[in-house]
Amino acid sequence: MISSRNFFLAFAFLLFKISNLQAQVSTLDAPIDSLQPKFLPEITIVGNTSKTDIQQLPEIVGTTIYAGKKSSLIVVDNVQGNTATNTMRQVIAKVPGIHIWESDGSGIQIGIAARGLSPNRSWEFNVRQNGYDISADPFGYPEAYYNPQLQSVQRIEIIRGQGALQYGPQFGGMINYILKNGSQINKPFQAETEQTIGSNGLFNSYNALGGKTKKIHYYTFLDHRNANGWRQNSQYNTNAGFGTITYKPTEKLAITAELMHWNMLSQQAGGLTDAQFANDAQQSFRSRNWFNLNWTTAAIVTNYNLSETQRINVKLFGVNGIRNSVGFIPSGGITVPDAIDSTTLTYGARAVNVDKYQNYGMEARYIGDYKLFKQNNTFSAGLRLYNGNTFRYKSDNGTTNTEYDISLTDPTWMSNIKYNSINAAAFVENIFRLGNKFYLIPGIRYEYLMGEASGYNSLSNGEPVLLQNQQRSRSFVLAGVGTEWHVTPSTEIYGNISQAYRPIQFADLTTPPTTDQIDANLTDAKGFNADLGYRGKLAEYLFFDASVYYLQYNNRVGTIKQQNLDGSFYNLRTNVGNSSSKGIEAMFEFSPVKAFVDDSSWGDISCFASYSYNDARYGDFKVITVVDGALQEKNQKNNKVENAPEHILRTGITYAWKGLALTTQFSYVDKAFADANNTPEPSANGQNGIIPAYAVWDLTLSYRQSQKFSIKAGVNNVGNQQYFTRRSGGYPGPGLLPADGRTAFVSVAYKL
Repeated sequence: MISSRNFFLAFAFLLFKISNLQAQVSTLDAPIDSLQPKFLPEITIVGNTSKTDIQQLPEIVGTTIYAGKKSSLIVVDNVQGNTATNTMRQVIAKVPGIHIWESDGSGIQIGIAARGLSPNRSWEFNVRQNGYDISADPFGYPEAYYNPQLQSVQRIEIIRGQGALQYGPQFGGMINYILKNGSQINKPFQAETEQTIGSNGLFNSYNALGGKTKKIHYYTFLDHRNANGWRQNSQYNTNAGFGTITYKPTEKLAITAELMHWNMLSQQAGGLTDAQFANDAQQSFRSRNWFNLNWTTAAIVTNYNLSETQRINVKLFGVNGIRNSVGFIPSGGITVPDAIDSTTLTYGARAVNVDKYQNYGMEARYIGDYKLFKQNNTFSAGLRLYNGNTFRYKSDNGTTNTEYDISLTDPTWMSNIKYNSINAAAFVENIFRLGNKFYLIPGIRYEYLMGEASGYNSLSNGEPVLLQNQQRSRSFVLAGVGTEWHVTPSTEIYGNISQAYRPIQFADLTTPPTTDQIDANLTDAKGFNADLGYRGKLAEYLFFDASVYYLQYNNRVGTIKQQNLDGSFYNLRTNVGNSSSKGIEAMFEFSPVKAFVDDSSWGDISCFASYSYNDARYGDFKVITVVDGALQEKNQKNNKVENAPEHILRTGITYAWKGLALTTQFSYVDKAFADANNTPEPSANGQNGIIPAYAVWDLTLSYRQSQKFSIKAGVNNVGNQQYFTRRSGGYPGPGLLPADGRTAFVSVAYKL
């Protein structure tokens, strides 16, 4: 185990060594490269002249300030991995500290987190596409059901720590998928196609058209993917279509319209007990569980350059989504078989859950330079308006069929709830350049939130039991400050501290009134993130970023048991405590050939390592349960936070020669607890217990003959490691959810 004192000493030593190396090679300093201008447009050509897939974000991108923040930029075209199935452990391998749930080998549901937070559908991140929200509802239900097909993504921007000032509710940060839009094409018409086949019947077909003229650029794609899945009962298919067009009537004005529609249907194999997993990780005892999503996003984006140093960006966006699930999920968990009844000769009725999301919003941003004390400073301000509506229906009266079918045998929904969230926010942020090397970046955000729920979530004698009247509105201010000190032209020390929050979720407003109560003083979770690090680039052979962080998460929401005057018990939904995370996030990418060989005719070798140490523990965290008919209070203080591995290491080496590249990658993730009680032994239903440490090797070979033709092949989980990353208490479990074993793929791409 690494103590807090030791990891801070290790970090200081790392800074010292890098500083010495910098001093030794200062004569070789060069600008970072074409990916590091002071300003980067909202959508631009990225990575065409570089083979690296990881960079630091520039100080300013479009109308957004990234100076002083912990940031990463991933160039997807340069990723040596399986992007056809959105294999995130390969795509974001060089971003240290990202914890990934690998329980969905299809790549449809991406679950990532950092710093001891939950990876559940990335709900601790603010997930965006082209700068606007795409999750179900970032305030009441922030699960990211839709994630774009990575072959359509030009770059991924990841911000950790000081992100809440510009993006709103999150503790983990922001992840923004920037899609291709035709600006990277230099002719009026270009067609491209990428066809992928692989293990377990994998077939992916990505086809796109795009082009650019003097005043217009456009891009559209169609993508289809289907497979049988590595486990039994895990077949899936997805279809996506996207179109965008940008019109530039003048050099100053650009108007973009875009529309995306995505749908998927997947069979949910369900969870396993530990004994079942040890016997055969591919087996499944749920053949009738299905999951269906239909997602449409639309946006109109206006960019206007007031001058060379001032610009405005306005986004109007909307999400129309449907989430359907049907399955056999008994309260007894995976140990209860889904079998044909010997009396009726049919299966039991399935539970049906339907969510409909109708969200729309507007974000307007301004950025501009101004002079103060003979220095150029940068001012940014933004305004956000958002309205989200969620309609949720549940019933246990589904059919006894085996295929996907969400029809009911009784048309009355057992639960029928409408949620509404309203948000208005404004922020300002400023880069004060105090001399040529030191930047101070303060910011402040005002937030207004309103959430309400109406309807019913249970029936009594066939009549709805209406919800308690729940409407919560509040406003507050968040503040933060970041700094940068440019040690050399291409390296810098950075730091920041920023307040963050996570709103009361929809589930917190809709407890059954007969058995549960909601604390009248229930409040949003609040806290802060802090970072201190050193990052930069030495010539063309070393890129690094090493930092320490601290995350404080207060007012966590949970449920505790309470007792009525008549002796009966009820569940109280309230703020139960806090947690903190502290640790190291460090990475480097190094090319010894570029460092020590003047001219290599036999190719290049590069290696990378990204490592994080995370100590995530509960502070004062109250738990009250009923034991032998009496209330028993426990405090989880000093318990480790669940789903928070202490060590995450990803490393790899690439050999490249002309158009050929061979990469081997290693991923190690430490053990973690599945529950806040830190249950050491697996429960009989597989839902609690240790999530063991695991190590996985991947191998990828690619060849690019020209800008037109390329081929990529790979083997994921070369050693066929049997492991799991998640224990689920409900859908898509319950039980532990195995990750995929060894799989292979081949992709062929051509541009016309």
